[in-house]
Amino acid sequence: MRSIRPSLLLLPCLLLLLGISRTADAKRDMKSACTTCRQVTDNFKKGIERTAKQGFGGGNTAWEERTLSKYETSEIRLTEVLEAVCDSSSFECNRMVEEHEDLFETWWFKRKAKHPDLHKWFCVESVKVCCPKGAYGPQCKDCVGGSDRPCHGNGACDGDATRGGDGHCSCNHGYEGESCLACIDGYFGEVKNDTFTLCSECHASCQSCSGGTNQDCDECKAGWEEDEQDACVDVNECSKDPAPCGEEEYCINNDGSFSCKGCDKVCSGCTGAGVDGCRDCATGYHDVEGTCTDVDECSGGGAEAVCTADHQQCVNTPGAHLCVCAEGHEERDGECVPSALSEEPEEEEPEEEEPATERPQAHDDL
Repeated sequence: MRSIRPSLLLLPCLLLLLGISRTADAKRDMKSACTTCRQVTDNFKKGIERTAKQGFGGGNTAWEERTLSKYETSEIRLTEVLEAVCDSSSFECNRMVEEHEDLFETWWFKRKAKHPDLHKWFCVESVKVCCPKGAYGPQCKDCVGGSDRPCHGNGACDGDATRGGDGHCSCNHGYEGESCLACIDGYFGEVKNDTFTLCSECHASCQSCSGGTNQDCDECKAGWEEDEQDACVDVNECSKDPAPCGEEEYCINNDGSFSCKGCDKVCSGCTGAGVDGCRDCATGYHDVEGTCTDVDECSGGGAEAVCTADHQQCVNTPGAHLCVCAEGHEERDGECVPSALSEEPEEEEPEEEEPATERPQAHDDL
């Protein structure tokens, strides 16, 4: 018996996938074609409105009305409207207009009075790229829930008003199911029958519920617990022992949860925000009338003398201090030494020369 190559066994699967892919592409193309057709007919309508008063210039009203009457249904006006329907860059729009220019002429001269809705006549009935609202697909089947209320008014029908799509309902938030008649967890059916459901949100404490209060919960959400009246109430995590936050954090209780915030930098442990929430004062701070205040080590406020090395001076900072070299000194190898500028000898000013004394000249006796 001859063995079958694995590649041949995979062939039917590949053909099936190819067929599904082509079907999906075709449905997308039909949606796109309907969108283009809607653009064409909408812009055509705008062109009719824009040219409605064209030809009036004031003056001889009777003559203008006769002229306008001729222009209203003229081929000139049709051409002007069609030329402005598409942008020059819109390939699909221009192609649709060019391929079906004869249909526009037919509607303009013969069908406009009987079929005033151009979109319905052109897109739905003539070129057949769209469906009536509430219908989808090549045969324009009604969406689930009917064409008047697709997806029972609680979702969007895939391919609605186009020849594409599969009619699948994408439910609005709060709804689920093939026909969007069921409520998701956290919602309950406030009004419900075979063709209509109104889903409303449960109380914030409920995982699921049968009504809108915290006593209607079927199950409490995490962070909530049942009290003696079978109502879901908030769990205060901040009151638990041990505390849920770190040593340098304080706890904030929220409905159904909690959060941890960092203590103020002046605190060593805290019960709340700011300096008023300190349990103890951090290093470099001390308690002054119930408030953690900076210790000024430079003024002798610390337990030990600071900056005791030669030529050092103290600079106080929040919660600490710095030892820096005094003016005219710089740090070298951990010591403050005179700076290079201060070591340069002062230049001696040159001594002023005494003016030379003029010696009297001897004169020969005459």
